[in-house]
Amino acid sequence: MTAWKILIGCETSGAMRRAFAARGHDVWSCDLLPADDGSNRHIVGDVRGLLNDGWDMLVVAHPPCTRLCNSGVRWLSAPPRGRTLAEMWDELAEGAELFSACWNAPVPRIAVENPVMHKHAKALMPASLPKPQIVQPWWFGEPFFKATGFYLRGLAPLIATDRLSPPRKTDDPQRHAAWSKVHRASPGPDRWKLRSATFPGVAAACAARWSPLVEEIAA
Repeated sequence: MTAWKILIGCETSGAMRRAFAARGHDVWSCDLLPADDGSNRHIVGDVRGLLNDGWDMLVVAHPPCTRLCNSGVRWLSAPPRGRTLAEMWDELAEGAELFSACWNAPVPRIAVENPVMHKHAKALMPASLPKPQIVQPWWFGEPFFKATGFYLRGLAPLIATDRLSPPRKTDDPQRHAAWSKVHRASPGPDRWKLRSATFPGVAAACAARWSPLVEEIAA
């Protein structure tokens, strides 16, 4: 088959890019920051400037979601120290605009990742946006808790590839705490990177699930 041209937006780790590239696709990642792995197949810039470049698939791995997700809704009523309510709501609008631009991109197959959204974010989303598929890293052999939503257009829902048994806090507090380290990341300049990183098992599942669909259609 002819390799598909795939754009991985809002990713610095390269996990999604490498997973799809391993299956023979022509894959590029894009972010405002350089790639962590120094790849020459990474574009530094705003993903919105690339959406009309004839991609066969768009996977937006980690759009800025601080103001869109449920975990940050409290800041819309009581902003953190040194910030204002107006700034919080402006950032919500900016995040929603980026999400909407990606979802409405002229690409036949789109996956946009985002944590569970609060009601204010949902109100700003495109009317065509479906309910997300909520997955967990432990569905794919990664021993962590992190509910993640994939909004899909033209792509099949993910299927668990290596489902683990999550620990109960009451049965094994120490192991449960280890699985919760993404949520419990200590404040600091790199906290956002730990909380937004793509787990290799999830990336591999995305590539395995969605690449065969591309092959089937191309045939």
